[in-house]
Amino acid sequence: MTLEELEARIPRGKTRTRFAPSPTGYMHVGNLRTALYAWLIARHDGGTFVLRIEDTDQNRLVEGATEVIYRTLKECGLDHDEGPDIGGPVGPYVQSERRELYKMCANLLLEKGAAYRCFCEKCASGEDSGEFERENDPCRDLSRAESDARAANGEPFVIRQKIPREGSTTFHDASFGDITVENKELEDQVLLKRDGLPTYNFANVADDHFMGITHVVRGSEYLASAPKYNLLYEAFGWEIPAYVHCSPVMRDAHHKMSKRNGDPSYEDLTAQGYLTKAILNYVALLGWSPRGELAEKEFFTLPELADAFDIAGISKSPAIFDMEKLTYFNASYLRSMPPDEFAAAAEPYIRQAVKNPAIDAAAVAALLQARCEKLTDIPAKVGFFDALPDYDTALFANKKSKTNPEVSKAMLEAAIPALEAVQNWTMDGVHEALFPLAAALGVKNATLLWPVRIAASGQAVTPGGAVEICAILGKGETLRRLKAGLDKLS
Repeated sequence: MTLEELEARIPRGKTRTRFAPSPTGYMHVGNLRTALYAWLIARHDGGTFVLRIEDTDQNRLVEGATEVIYRTLKECGLDHDEGPDIGGPVGPYVQSERRELYKMCANLLLEKGAAYRCFCEKCASGEDSGEFERENDPCRDLSRAESDARAANGEPFVIRQKIPREGSTTFHDASFGDITVENKELEDQVLLKRDGLPTYNFANVADDHFMGITHVVRGSEYLASAPKYNLLYEAFGWEIPAYVHCSPVMRDAHHKMSKRNGDPSYEDLTAQGYLTKAILNYVALLGWSPRGELAEKEFFTLPELADAFDIAGISKSPAIFDMEKLTYFNASYLRSMPPDEFAAAAEPYIRQAVKNPAIDAAAVAALLQARCEKLTDIPAKVGFFDALPDYDTALFANKKSKTNPEVSKAMLEAAIPALEAVQNWTMDGVHEALFPLAAALGVKNATLLWPVRIAASGQAVTPGGAVEICAILGKGETLRRLKAGLDKLS
């Protein structure tokens, strides 16, 4: 297919964004935010969201990493309209399958005098970064005839962008405004490497153009490359897309988040018990804030974010990733879930600690929903349902409940026969046995319920009170535990 034919199939007339990750093993928070913002821009405008896999850096590829990308996008609800798995009008959507395109584009730049072949031996080490002074590169001024002849003789080369020596280049970014760079500050970056694969910067420009991308969302670390992108667009005579550079997500005021430093990826966060909806909501607010009547709003569903998302709300300032804030979001999401939905999410974590099938996981979940910040908090809270832990009788003393071991002994002696008499062992049945008993004994409810709860759970802090715990444990196990507690106190 010729460049003219490729040009003819570019979709036009509506917003098109892309998420273009490298399959390097995991989805870090900054990558997830880039995908989310690109998706939100497309959905807000009724446009198209494209997934493109950038695998030209073959040395960094990790087996299975592409599946991680698909799985993460699916879990997050960031559905793509075009991509390697579903196709589309401007495929292929994997860069290593687009080599001929990059070769044709590089040759066009050679013809236009906007690029040159570089045969220098130092290219072997510098071909990705271009880290040498272009003034010292003799290949820049080779005649086209000599360059063609050396290439025809099989001499290895890279193709470099020929940056103008004079003048300046200005580009516009949606967040940072107009930025002007003196051309003399820019190096002649490598476009095509010796192996025929493009560099990241060159492939991006070619792919974004031929995929009709209207808004390029990426990290602010690429701001320095934007002038070179613009010069390429101008050399080709192509329309420059809107740039949306996002400031970095920081671990603290001085350090960017990094997997190498132990900072969590999306998968790490879900493994730590955070809900995908809470992660997305929090990540959306890392560098973007709603405006107008929504300015004070914190909690958004994905469709609400798409409605509210405005590029003008993206901040130039770096965003600090605050685990406590994420935990606050997560706790709010957990507590607002429909009870059956929470029970389904909680059950695997409950069953990590509660193996006894007689214990109703949904009933345990009902106790946890208002008392849980992360799903991974659950196992440590509920193990006592499976087996009564060893505990000290000092737990029976509680100043607020007006109990001590002696008082607790008397309470258990009264509670055990009252509970033995319960015919309908439900929460209501247990309640009707214990609360009138406290009144008959002339004590506060807490004075009776504290020792019952301690004997039933062996813990000072539990999700749920004595009535709920006894109802879930069942009559036989409750009485066994209360009698064991009484034995301890005797």
